[in-house]
Amino acid sequence: MIVNRPHGLAILFRESLPPLFILTLWDFVVVILFQIYHQDWMEQPSLPISLMGTALAIFLSMRNNAAYNRWWEGRTLWGAITNNCRSFGREAATLLGGRPDLARAMAAYPHVLRAALRGDQPNEDAKRLLSPEMYEKVFSCSNTANMLLYQIGLGVREEVELRGIDGAVHGTVDRILSDIANAQGGLERIKNTPLPAQYSMLPEIATHLFCIILPLSAVQTLGWITPLGSSIIGMLFQMLDRSGRDLQEPFIKSVHALPMLTMARTIERDLLQPIGDTPPPAIQASNGVQP
Repeated sequence: MIVNRPHGLAILFRESLPPLFILTLWDFVVVILFQIYHQDWMEQPSLPISLMGTALAIFLSMRNNAAYNRWWEGRTLWGAITNNCRSFGREAATLLGGRPDLARAMAAYPHVLRAALRGDQPNEDAKRLLSPEMYEKVFSCSNTANMLLYQIGLGVREEVELRGIDGAVHGTVDRILSDIANAQGGLERIKNTPLPAQYSMLPEIATHLFCIILPLSAVQTLGWITPLGSSIIGMLFQMLDRSGRDLQEPFIKSVHALPMLTMARTIERDLLQPIGDTPPPAIQASNGVQP
C-alpha cells in the first residue's frame, strides 16, 4: 500500500508512462493524417464523443466505488482480526493461566491467513511460530487458516478441562475465535467473488475504445496540438480505469494492495512481547510502499 505521497506520485507516473506513450503516438498518427494527408473520413462530429465521455466517466465512477468498497471492507475485516487476536492473547494470559504456545499459534495465524489469501506457499513466519506437530496438522489441510483456528480451539478446550475453568470463561475465549473465523470468512468471500465481468472488463474495453476515437474528434478543433489535449484527457480516463482495476483485488502482490505483511507482523509483535518472547522488527515502508 502506498503511504508516502511523493513516492506515490512517482509510482503512479511510472505506471502511466506506457499508456501515455501509446496514446501520444496514436495522436501524432491522427494529426499527421488529418493535417498533411487531409483524410476526409477523420472529420467526425464532436457530440458523440462528448456523450460517450460523460457516460464512460459515470461508468468508471460506479466501478471504482465498487472496487474501493471491496478494498475498504478487506481493511475493515483485517482490523477486526487484529483486535480479536490481541484480545485472545490477553485472555489466554489472564483467563487460561498463560499458555504461551497458544499465543504463538495466534501470532502465526495472520501470517497463515495472508499466505492463503495470496495463494502463497507456507511461509517461514508460520514455521517459526508453530510447533512442528501443529505445523504439520495445519498445512495438511486445504484451508490452513481455518485449521489453525481449530487447533487453537482444541488447545483452549484442553486448558479449560485441565484447570477446571468455568464454562462461561471458555465461552468468552471461544467467542473471540468465532469472531476471527467470521472475519476470515469475509476475506475469503472477497477473494473468491470477483467483480462481475460488467464491472471488471467492460470499463477497460470502453476506455480503450474512447481513447482511440477521441483524437479523431478533437483533431478538427485542436489541429497540431491534438497530441497534447487528447493525450491528457485520454490519460485521465486511463488512470481512472487503472485505479479501479488496482483496488478490486485487495490481496494480490501489488503496491496498491492491502499491507497484509505489515498487519501480520504488528499482530505478531503485540502477542509475543507480553509473553516475554523477542519479536522480529516491525515492517518499515520501503520507497513509500508498506508491504
